[in-house]
Amino acid sequence: MTSPESRLRVGVVLFEGFELLDVFGPAEVYGVLPERFELCLIGPHAGPLTSAQGPAVIADCGYTEAPAPGVVLVPGGIGTRRLVEDRSFLAWLADWAAPAPLVTSVCTGSALLARTGLLDGRRATSNKRSFDWVVSQGPQVNWVAGAHWVADGDRWTSSGVAAGMDMALAIGEPPTRPVLRRRQRPGPSAFGQGGGGQPERWLRGLRGIAGLELVY
Repeated sequence: MTSPESRLRVGVVLFEGFELLDVFGPAEVYGVLPERFELCLIGPHAGPLTSAQGPAVIADCGYTEAPAPGVVLVPGGIGTRRLVEDRSFLAWLADWAAPAPLVTSVCTGSALLARTGLLDGRRATSNKRSFDWVVSQGPQVNWVAGAHWVADGDRWTSSGVAAGMDMALAIGEPPTRPVLRRRQRPGPSAFGQGGGGQPERWLRGLRGIAGLELVY
C-alpha cells in the first residue's frame, strides 16, 4: 500500500467565479486514485468560495498557507477576467506554482498562467470561445488554436471541461499506447512509465517530455 508521504498533492487554485466542472472534472479523476494523489483546494482564504455557477466550495486553506504542490491545477471561469489584473494574486501564483513538478490549467486558467510568465516560450492552448482574449494575456506563449490539450514539458494546458478531464486521465493513468504526435523538440517520453506507486518518479520524467498534442 502506498504511504501518504509518497502521494502527489494536487493543489487546486480556487477563486470567486471559478468554473465548477474545470475543478471537479479533473478532481474526479485524481480522486479515484487516492493511492497516488491527494487533493488540496486552495483559495484566497480558507472557507467557502462562490463558483461561476453559484454553489460555494470550501477551500482547505488560503493562498499564503498553501502547501507545496506536486501538481498545480488552475481552472477557468469568469473570475479569471478580474484576476489577470490582480498583481498580488499573480505574484503569489508565480512563486507558488513555479517549483511544482507539473503545472496544469483548464479553460481560461491558462490566461492566469500566461500572465505570470509560466508559459513563456511554451506551447499552450485554452478555451476556444475565449481564445483571442487568452492569447492577448500571453504574447510570449506559443498558442495552439486547434488543440484539445497540449503538453509541453512540465506545462500542460487544456481547452475546456472535457479536455481537462482527458488531460487529467493522461496524468493520472498514462496510456501504454498514447494517441499523440511529437511536436518539434525531441525528448524522452514518460508515457507508459507511470503507476507502480511511484508518482514522483513518473512526474520527474514529465519534465523531459517534448511538446505533445492530443490527436483525433
